[in-house]
Amino acid sequence: MTASSRTFELLRLSWRLIGMALRTVWAFKLRSLFVISGVALGIASLTIIVASVDGAERKAYEIVEFFGPDAAFVLGGDIRSRAVGQRRLTLSYSDAERLRQSLPGAYLVVPMRAKGDITARHADRKFQLRLAVGATAGYAEVWNWPLAEGRDLSEEDVRRGAKVGLIGDGPARELFGDTSPVGRTVYLDKLPVQIVGRLSYRGFSGGGGSIDERIILPITTLTQRFNLDRQYFRALRVKFHSPENMEFHVENLRGLLRELHGLKPGQDDDFTILTAEEILAFLSMFKGGLVLFLGVTAAVAILVGGFVLANLFYLSVNERRTEIGLKKALGAKNGAILFQILAEAVCLTLVGALAGMAIGMAMGQLLARLGILEILFSWKVFSLSVLAAIAIGVVFGLRPARQAAALSPIEVLKG
Repeated sequence: MTASSRTFELLRLSWRLIGMALRTVWAFKLRSLFVISGVALGIASLTIIVASVDGAERKAYEIVEFFGPDAAFVLGGDIRSRAVGQRRLTLSYSDAERLRQSLPGAYLVVPMRAKGDITARHADRKFQLRLAVGATAGYAEVWNWPLAEGRDLSEEDVRRGAKVGLIGDGPARELFGDTSPVGRTVYLDKLPVQIVGRLSYRGFSGGGGSIDERIILPITTLTQRFNLDRQYFRALRVKFHSPENMEFHVENLRGLLRELHGLKPGQDDDFTILTAEEILAFLSMFKGGLVLFLGVTAAVAILVGGFVLANLFYLSVNERRTEIGLKKALGAKNGAILFQILAEAVCLTLVGALAGMAIGMAMGQLLARLGILEILFSWKVFSLSVLAAIAIGVVFGLRPARQAAALSPIEVLKG
């Protein structure tokens, strides 16, 4: 017999054994359902972990891209310590002015203050703003946020406390539909604000809402009209030349702020400096914790599914001793019996994988809509689920298959 003939014969035998395995699986429907259910839960967990990790990674790069590699974001208070009674308003306008004048490499310094829960109105339409942000000139530039139309805030707007503002894509669409908001007036509670620019759509969500759901005012207008502290502000954004020297820039920024705040050596900072690298490191740590937590959950669920499969297949082999004995008496080889049992196991786990992916995707969509996790489904999910299903079938079905292959036809038929 030639090599090609042997290959053809082997393939023909394999298809016959797979067909027999499928018929057996169909014959024992209830048992098959238990195996499929056990495997499906494990694969559903695996689907969620892979999709959530991919989603977290994508979100991390979105945040870093939005933040920019050439900027630092300074918050009042040390957000890492969260000490009781800690002051959060520690950044002053004199700090901002000194940074503009004395910080090497800095070319744009924009202080910011925000007020939430403000209703924006135009004609008979209303929109609940996530934030009304007060800033100085150059807000769009300092955040690398292109304007869809109009202009940015100017120094003159800030100096006069002008009732002008930039509008985000969310309120612009809700209040004006497809028409241009530039030149129109929006009421923030009772304050009339003329829109001078529209920020382009960013599509970034986090912290309980979309970043597009905001209106930007001159910081002097916000503090005066809404009776906020006029000496301190909450945050500061600084842009630098030479982003490759960000580590050096950050150290200069920290040193100057400590000097301005009169902090002695050994005292903790009363501010927090965030850069793209720090955000990426934090998100990588978060991703690692997510992988660990969900990985343990998925591993436990997969092991449970595997043990269910192994126990039911041991039971199946014992119930089918006569069938297996007859096959072996009629000439079936040990390898054929082993292959058939493994084929049954793999068929069930593959069906379980498909069911598990469907369950995982449904749960993932639910978690994404609730804002609990960022989910990204890809071919990686499908590939890993199929490979995991095959591995479960082979690993946990191997011992029952070997037990079936090792049965003696004489002893079985005698019994």
